[in-house]
Amino acid sequence: SLFRIQGSYSMVLMSARQIIAFRDPFGLRPLSLGRLNGAWMVASETCAFDLLDGEFVRDVEPGEIVFIDEKGLRSEKPFAPAPRRFCIFEFIYFTRPDCIVDGMSVYEVRKRLGQELAREHPAQADVVVAVPDSSNVAALGYANESGIPYEIGLIRSHYIGRTFIEPDHKIRHFGARIKYNPVRAVLTGRRVVVVDDSIVRGTTSGKIVQMLRRAGAREVHFRVSSAPIRFPCYYGIDMPTREELAASSKDIDAIRQSIGADSLQYLSIEGMKRAAGARDEFCMACFSGQYPAGCPQCFSKEILETPKS
Repeated sequence: SLFRIQGSYSMVLMSARQIIAFRDPFGLRPLSLGRLNGAWMVASETCAFDLLDGEFVRDVEPGEIVFIDEKGLRSEKPFAPAPRRFCIFEFIYFTRPDCIVDGMSVYEVRKRLGQELAREHPAQADVVVAVPDSSNVAALGYANESGIPYEIGLIRSHYIGRTFIEPDHKIRHFGARIKYNPVRAVLTGRRVVVVDDSIVRGTTSGKIVQMLRRAGAREVHFRVSSAPIRFPCYYGIDMPTREELAASSKDIDAIRQSIGADSLQYLSIEGMKRAAGARDEFCMACFSGQYPAGCPQCFSKEILETPKS
């Protein structure tokens, strides 16, 4: 039945006698193998092995099915070869920076994203701050490349989840407000570069710019360590509809005005590729609208929900 499935998946099935792990033929999502005391481990992020004192061995390959039982590990590759299309957003945002993905350190890729961003879009500023936590490393890369000091200008509450997936706009606005708190000693009277990994709807970005100004920032220059998100992800991420995405209908200056920043710039797609090893092996559907595993454009994320009577 796997041959009939279209889309992205990294899955683990476990019975009393066997573990089966497999990835889709494009390798859109990560899945890794590790060892601990002679036993095999499977996880979507390699940091799980570190936390259990295990050892990362290798990635489960795209289209590979791994069988683990009392006899050991057996691998099969029953699918026809497909072009590798790993989700580049795993490097930008989804995966923890202490992980190894597709043979590369997420931390190092994220730092290079910030460095590329500083080369493409410098700013006259006094301090670089991150939108924590996912942008911390990219902001560090921007600061290192630009020579502008890096400071912790926003403190994040870890009791608030991801605001961009909240369906209710009132909850998104409230969540964005209580998720972060500015450090006035860092911001007052200074020209600030704030680095974020992405802008989805623009809700959080606008709230952050307001916070920085209220905390005394003289100028706020917003820099994004990815390209504009213009299309939804249909490969496992609960993303807004295309109509809700800020960059689907607005140009960069219109987004800048809507979030209230003095300037706004995004990293280019080519800059993203350079940071991730200059390979043309990534899914960039949310930036380009080209879905490697196919996708009917009429899909809705509510397609599997039970209709209300």
